[in-house]
Amino acid sequence: MDYNNEAVAAVTKAVKQFYDRKEGFRIYHGSTNSTRVKALDSKRLNDTTGLSHVISIDIARKSAIVEPNVPMDQLVGATLKHNLIPPVVPEFPGITVGGSFSGTAGESGSFKCGFFYRTVNRCEIVLANAEISKASPSKNSDLFYGATGALRTLGIITLFEVQLIQAGDYVELTYLPESCDFLDGILFTPTHGVIIIGRIVNKTSHKVQRFTHAHDPWFYLHASNKASSSSLTNPAFQAVPIKDYLFRYDCGAFWMGSYSFNTLPFNRLTRFLLDPLMHARKMYQDFHAMGNDHNFIIQDLAIPGGKAGQFLDFLHDNFDIYPLWLCPIRAGSQVPVHALPHETEFILNVGLWGPPCEEAIIGNHDAFMEENKVLERKVSELGDLKWLYANVYYTEKEFGLSTRGSCMMP
Repeated sequence: MDYNNEAVAAVTKAVKQFYDRKEGFRIYHGSTNSTRVKALDSKRLNDTTGLSHVISIDIARKSAIVEPNVPMDQLVGATLKHNLIPPVVPEFPGITVGGSFSGTAGESGSFKCGFFYRTVNRCEIVLANAEISKASPSKNSDLFYGATGALRTLGIITLFEVQLIQAGDYVELTYLPESCDFLDGILFTPTHGVIIIGRIVNKTSHKVQRFTHAHDPWFYLHASNKASSSSLTNPAFQAVPIKDYLFRYDCGAFWMGSYSFNTLPFNRLTRFLLDPLMHARKMYQDFHAMGNDHNFIIQDLAIPGGKAGQFLDFLHDNFDIYPLWLCPIRAGSQVPVHALPHETEFILNVGLWGPPCEEAIIGNHDAFMEENKVLERKVSELGDLKWLYANVYYTEKEFGLSTRGSCMMP
């Protein structure tokens, strides 16, 4: 814990200096999974990159003490040594524990557990006046739930205690509804999709498929092939090593990597040759370096289950972007910015990621902005949630109404 204490002391000292000068500052943690372009002023940064350690793992209590900049592949690697994993593991290995908490992460385990923050037992946070506070669902709960999804605007979290669950060697996948540990889906076209159900097992009789090596298939392509060759009465089964399953979308960053092959054949050989460039960490770096934030619509929306069909029809009629990622998340929350104006057991996370269907919009800032505002207006109309890792096109007034009115945004 000595290195944590030293790092926290440095962070706290910097916060106090900014506070005394009455200056705002940004938190710099060295990496990002946001698609928003941010201008950084080195004189107004608080560097937290040193907070990147898995401090301890309590096997008996099934929990881990970790710092906020620990990426998911590092956390999973540490916990798997004890046959444990976090209940909710975001799909990209570079997403951090702090980012998952502050940015409202959900994945295929969320249909059972909800958002990532529900797997956090407690945290320590440096407030704007440099005071260090401890928060949990039962202690300083207003601070705990207020910091959830707030993108670090209430303070700098320096330590988490994260719940763990029993792991296994494999995740068995099938396409039929049954008792399961993981659940998500992909809609490839309006009439072709797949629901992927996973169960943690230690032994399997099914063929083993991997997704982390250069010669392995990209998961979404593999899932499409499985869906085409199976049915509810004749499902396809397979087993995936558990770490490969947790980060199955890393190669190709879901399907966004496919748009890099505009002038190249898109086949198994070219994907193998370009594999070093096709992982999420590298693709985020290139995305920002090339200024692609206005060439792709990249938004995540959370829709109450009863309105999912209506919203998917709206996306098809107005955007016609496929594939779509579908991930059910257990609803019900004490987090103010997750509040929905209506009761629902589940919300559906819809991932809308791709270039605008009309080529004339690409490179046209005003047209691109209007395309996104059409989406935001529909989200506000339905009273749904919008993730803030991506670009936001609300005016200040619209943003204020959306966060105080019927639409609360994580």
